[in-house]
Amino acid sequence: MNQVLAFASTLAVIIIAVVQLVKNTIKVPVNIVPVIGVVTGLGIGWLAAPFTDLDLTLRLWAGGLAGLSATGLFELAFKDRPGTTKDDKVA
Repeated sequence: MNQVLAFASTLAVIIIAVVQLVKNTIKVPVNIVPVIGVVTGLGIGWLAAPFTDLDLTLRLWAGGLAGLSATGLFELAFKDRPGTTKDDKVA
């Protein structure tokens, strides 16, 4: 379990960067951002096979945990956040 948590801590930094990139690039509803974090975490956990000796199941758990921690599980479950990530303003 310690290996999974250590791997999740490493992945969380990468996932935060990817989610911020998606939020600043594409206009998405704010309620979808946590789902993007979890899916990104699962994908990066799956692709991380050359960098760790963890089994696929453990890598997916670490990726899912990192995705949830990167976007905030509390906001996903308990907070209604209407709106989108980008404004429609033309600069």
